[in-house]
Amino acid sequence: MVNIFERAKNIKLLVCDVDGVLTKGEIIIFDNGEEIKIWNVKDGMGYTLLFMSGLNIKTAWITGRGSLQIQKRAKNIKIDYLVENCNDKLKALNNILEATGLNLTEVAYVGDDIIDLPVLKSVGFAACPKDAIEDVKNNALYISSLNGGEGVVRDVIEIIMKSQGVWKKVLDRFSC
Repeated sequence: MVNIFERAKNIKLLVCDVDGVLTKGEIIIFDNGEEIKIWNVKDGMGYTLLFMSGLNIKTAWITGRGSLQIQKRAKNIKIDYLVENCNDKLKALNNILEATGLNLTEVAYVGDDIIDLPVLKSVGFAACPKDAIEDVKNNALYISSLNGGEGVVRDVIEIIMKSQGVWKKVLDRFSC
């Protein structure tokens, strides 16, 4: 059996899908084309904690859709790489790896649907929400106890920080 903490020790790039992972996958589209997504603050705090940890882990979102709201949220959280309207997520990831000099074993990926399978099958740490489709669950190293949009990415970030020995240091920053 593969130890998730052993795999997470090597992670230097955290990549996530958006719809169904960082959100519940529900999209409200107004008549004027504006989209509304609901983001979970636990995921946002997870990214903040990751950046505070000093681990120097790069971040990326690769999504099959694109919207101004995704761009604004990625900028607000300080995501390093954003790839939108992407049908070949593995190709997009390989472009990011080329730019960073990292390799697939150093990547954690969180996805929930068929479009994510090529990446999940290729990376060092494949994770998914509890409500991911069955084929994704069958190819994930880690299945979160949380559904998409309910803090799944925070869950994965905590595993990475614990495995790399910085979780207690981050917690201590919040002690009184």
